[in-house]
Amino acid sequence: MNSSRKIRETFLNFFASKKHQVVKSAPIVVKDDPTLMFTNAGMNPFKDIFLGLKNPEFQRVADTQKCLRVSGKHNDLEEVGHDTYHHTMFEMLGNWSFGNYYKQEAIDWAWELLTQHYKIDPERLYASVFGGDETDGTEADTEAEKIWLAHLPAERILRYGKKDNFWEMGDVGPCGPCSEIHVDLRSDEERTKIDGASLVNADHPQVVEIWNLVFIQYNCRADGNLEPLPATHIDTGMGFERLVMALQHKESTYDTDLFDRTRSFLEKKTNLQYFDATEEQKIAIRVVIDHIRAIVFTIADGQIPSNTGAGYVIRRILRRASRYAYSSLGITEPFMYEMVALLAEEYKGVFDEVEQQQAFIERIIKEEESGFLRKLESGSQMFESYLKDNPDEKVIDGKFAFRLYDTFGFPIDLTDLMAREQGREIDMAGFEKELEAQKARSRAATEMDTGDWIEVNPSDDLPRFLGYDTLRLQTTIQKYRTVKTAKKSLYQIVLAETPFYAESGGQVGDKGTLTNGAEMVKVLDTKKENQLFVHLVDKLPADPSGNWTAAVHASFRKRVMSNHTATHLLHAALRNHLGKHVEQRGSLVSDKSLRFDFSHFAKVTDEELALVEREVNAKIAAGIPLVEHRSMPIDEAKALGAMALFGEKYGDEVRVIVFDPDYSVELCGGTHVSNTQEIRLFKLVSEGSVAAGIRRVEALTSDAALDFYNERIATLDRIGAQFKTTKNLDKQVEDLNEKLRSLEKELAQANAEKVARLKGELLGEAEAMGDIQVIRKEVSVGSADDLKQLAFMLKRETQNTLAVLGTVVKNKPLLGVVLSDDLAETGRFHAGNMVRELAKEIKGGGGGQAFFATAGGKDASGLAAALAKVSEML
Repeated sequence: MNSSRKIRETFLNFFASKKHQVVKSAPIVVKDDPTLMFTNAGMNPFKDIFLGLKNPEFQRVADTQKCLRVSGKHNDLEEVGHDTYHHTMFEMLGNWSFGNYYKQEAIDWAWELLTQHYKIDPERLYASVFGGDETDGTEADTEAEKIWLAHLPAERILRYGKKDNFWEMGDVGPCGPCSEIHVDLRSDEERTKIDGASLVNADHPQVVEIWNLVFIQYNCRADGNLEPLPATHIDTGMGFERLVMALQHKESTYDTDLFDRTRSFLEKKTNLQYFDATEEQKIAIRVVIDHIRAIVFTIADGQIPSNTGAGYVIRRILRRASRYAYSSLGITEPFMYEMVALLAEEYKGVFDEVEQQQAFIERIIKEEESGFLRKLESGSQMFESYLKDNPDEKVIDGKFAFRLYDTFGFPIDLTDLMAREQGREIDMAGFEKELEAQKARSRAATEMDTGDWIEVNPSDDLPRFLGYDTLRLQTTIQKYRTVKTAKKSLYQIVLAETPFYAESGGQVGDKGTLTNGAEMVKVLDTKKENQLFVHLVDKLPADPSGNWTAAVHASFRKRVMSNHTATHLLHAALRNHLGKHVEQRGSLVSDKSLRFDFSHFAKVTDEELALVEREVNAKIAAGIPLVEHRSMPIDEAKALGAMALFGEKYGDEVRVIVFDPDYSVELCGGTHVSNTQEIRLFKLVSEGSVAAGIRRVEALTSDAALDFYNERIATLDRIGAQFKTTKNLDKQVEDLNEKLRSLEKELAQANAEKVARLKGELLGEAEAMGDIQVIRKEVSVGSADDLKQLAFMLKRETQNTLAVLGTVVKNKPLLGVVLSDDLAETGRFHAGNMVRELAKEIKGGGGGQAFFATAGGKDASGLAAALAKVSEML
């Protein structure tokens, strides 16, 4: 049986023999492309070439690309585990031609590799081609069909429409017909009974697509019209996992040797045998061994789980795996972090970034698992409390289920499982309504209509960035457009040449102006979209033609440069004082401050921070000049000691920023001061945790740092004036705090005695209403906690009693309803329901448990009416 490693090598070696340059996989996390969160197809790293924004370094390329499909148009997350061939993270083998060979070679080589090198039975192969589209008049791809006839009989060449056999990168951009290759993995007996042609594109688990040959020959405009490209390209993608399944004669991708290590680990962990397990257990095992790959590779490429963006998606994947293990495999402790070593071994020599960061990845995953398991426990407690408060409800409120899901991360299927165990069900229609409303809000916040760029002075040349050397230049407007979002319209301009730095590498984009005679346009921000420097402006020019003066705000750029260079010095100082394990994990460099995230597994002590700060200031005072290498071969840069950041894709030539070759050497595209003395001053202002194993420091430089010191000194002077001395202020403040704590204890004791007295008075004022005793009164207490304490004292010391108490705290009315233990057990009254009704009198709201509930309001004058209303309610 071919090993997966051998199968991958065969593919890359085959195309190397066809004069293809084998290149490394791009990071799985996408940067500098607002349309993508993750690399979801093998073509993503070559998108700029297809768009005409970048010239190809090689005409023929082959690779294996890490991909992730868990968001946007290509989202396979919910299918993963429930079938036997979908994955979140997968490898996409591909061969590419950029204006070189075309359909004939692509089809012939695909056939040669599959049948002669992989030895797939030709009788099991089918090819699909584009059959044309009557609605827009796109013609059938008869060229590809004729080429396939040299390899396959006509009955195994199938025509399909645009949905299956016309590939589009997006709503606009490069596109073209494609030809998919499908393989029939069924037994000979099954193949005799049912023709494989009828199962192509029918979601049959053993008649699957393994390779898609895309013939890029059109550009799709915003109006839907197709225009021929000046050059045609080949873009192919072969799902590695499915190929391995076919060549290893397995019925599922999860049965291949790609998952042997992690599947065996789970079998030992659970004392289960995968092939003997129940379907529910098999699904859970598939979810875990799939998801751990996605989690590990995204963290290795620089994306830490978080509450926003790509980080939230990774956190969601991790939690999905964890709760399947929790609910279906009975694993209640963190365990996925133990699988990182297995993946490091599996992908050694292919994706070495996992092995290089193994300890770091393990720490992140373990911390995330632990946090989520705590959430599962707290969610379970909330669920049990809900059942206790609503004993007669057979249908669980959909809004409550959604709140568990949305606010606390509690999965809906686990809520459903727990409900069924109690003989109840969830109002799924209510849950889905809340979920759809959330999705609608999310779509409304992110939807935008970009349309086509309007070209004013078309040029074959890409826009050039000249901002390293000048802040002002004469240029022309190349393109412009209006971008409509749900909330507003944005205006974007692309210049032929620009001095504006586009947001990248943590550094914010430049601001400034564009002027043309009497007309001025403000540049509010600059961002990079693929290879374009896109200027966000306050308006579109009345007449975009002619020459324009582009000018960066000099003071803004100067402050940004000061902070960026300080970040490099900070990085070096942290490594010197904390250890060489410190590596940059994120940064934000603005005109106001700098933020730096780095790998470190303990809080940075005050002493360590002081040493780091002192060292950075020493390097600033030393006046170290900038040494810049604009186009240095990457091997020379690494030999110089430049650190490459995980998750970044570098070309063969890089820009290297050096502040003393023995101190700070980094690959960086940002802007910097020419001498460290220009920074003047550096001050650390905070240190904290971002995630497991990730610390964050924030700092100020130059005038901002000086302002920080001056403000602190002024504060000390004001405090000193209160004490009429500036000597030993810390001791004087400590003494004052001690006195305050003593007074607070005395006050608490006085309040306790007051509450006790009130309790005695209230017990004597109970009145009979029907067959129960009722206490209702407006009382004077110091806080909401005092009101609660009084209520619980009454609860413990009364029988068959309902108490309704009102008070005013800090000009805000409060109501409390409490039932004695014996009355609460009867279920006749519900404090939460009562307080909600009474709160209407004080123009407020609240709620709580059956035996005790509180409400706040806005109208204190309504307390008397609320207390009077108790009689009516009873």
